[in-house]
Amino acid sequence: MTGSAARVAIVTGAARGIGAATALRLAADGLTIAVLDLEEAPARATVDAVTAAGGRAVAVGADVSDAEQVEAAVARVVDEVGAPTVLINNAGVTRDNLLFRMSELDWDTVLNVHLRGSFLMARAVQKHMVAQKWGRIVNLSSTSALGNRGQANYSTAKAGLQGFTKTLAIELGRFGVTANCVAPGFIVSDMTKATAQRLGEDWDTYLAARAAQIPVARAGQPEDVAHTVAFLVSDAAGFVSGQVIYVAGGPRD
Repeated sequence: MTGSAARVAIVTGAARGIGAATALRLAADGLTIAVLDLEEAPARATVDAVTAAGGRAVAVGADVSDAEQVEAAVARVVDEVGAPTVLINNAGVTRDNLLFRMSELDWDTVLNVHLRGSFLMARAVQKHMVAQKWGRIVNLSSTSALGNRGQANYSTAKAGLQGFTKTLAIELGRFGVTANCVAPGFIVSDMTKATAQRLGEDWDTYLAARAAQIPVARAGQPEDVAHTVAFLVSDAAGFVSGQVIYVAGGPRD
């Protein structure tokens, strides 16, 4: 990736799962990584993995739904490793329930982390991208954006991120900034394991059943998503913007 050694990427929700895999993949491409998560301590494990592989990373703790914490986190990244020109909005939570059982707090929590968090991070980072006339924003959506029983809050947030992404692409394109959305399908992660537990199902049984419904006949891994993100933040993807790419092992509507 041309010029990547001087580039700084912020990956939110990067202490584990897709975020951690993405941090490692981008570091392998030569980017310096700000590993951002709600608490700094868990993020250090990803930093250690990056540095052990020869990369450069820093751990940052921040609540992405809190404007002051976001501004402070981005300022710290600038001071410690340089101005970020790559942003991966991956931080997310689930509070699954059927609509009649879903509390206002469950709704607000999910929307705040996914939508408000992505907005605050993009707003804080875009000025650095515009200043350098180059930038990449990748927002993590989900196949749940198409609708999913028991996930009215999560589905709404993930669908909203797709509209947010397309608007960023329109507004920031003339400054050399692209914005795209990656929408994973079933990925093996702590979040999907928690779903199986909530449903009262054995993980191995649940995993096999889900994999059987996927055209490529396997569950996705965090690295599958990370590879797609890596392309979208590369120089080679400079003419790809405002797109939603489903990484789901098969076609989605």
